[in-house]
Amino acid sequence: MSIFKAFDISASGLTAQRLRMDVIAENIANVNTTRTQNGGPYRRKMVVFEERESQNGFPRFLQGSLNREKSGEGVRVIRIAEDNSSLKMVYDPHHPDANPEGYVMMPNVNIVTEMVNMISATRSYEANTTAIKASKDIAAKALDIGR
Repeated sequence: MSIFKAFDISASGLTAQRLRMDVIAENIANVNTTRTQNGGPYRRKMVVFEERESQNGFPRFLQGSLNREKSGEGVRVIRIAEDNSSLKMVYDPHHPDANPEGYVMMPNVNIVTEMVNMISATRSYEANTTAIKASKDIAAKALDIGR
């Protein structure tokens, strides 16, 4: 594996985790949003990741298998999915979106879950920056050996 491939793999992880953090921030910002453009309360969003495969397809995979190399090329986001779990019903008869019984449909965003996801995304981001730094240090040492 080349040093530049290591940078590319870590950079894909940084990009994916950054988008995940943006989606988590959007969820937290909309924790009390009861009206959206589509109508109804805000629904929690989740980022769906997938392994980024080699650009050369099967021949590259076959050659990698023969050389006992991994064929992964990093990670990519395939979509941002809505969480279809049930919405919360909160009794607030004075809310403008309350139904005749006084209940308001609130978003299915749980702050504790979002904070745990944010910590996980932050740790993943940090791990990728550490991998980039390690790759950079290896490249610098290799250049020093060549002198």
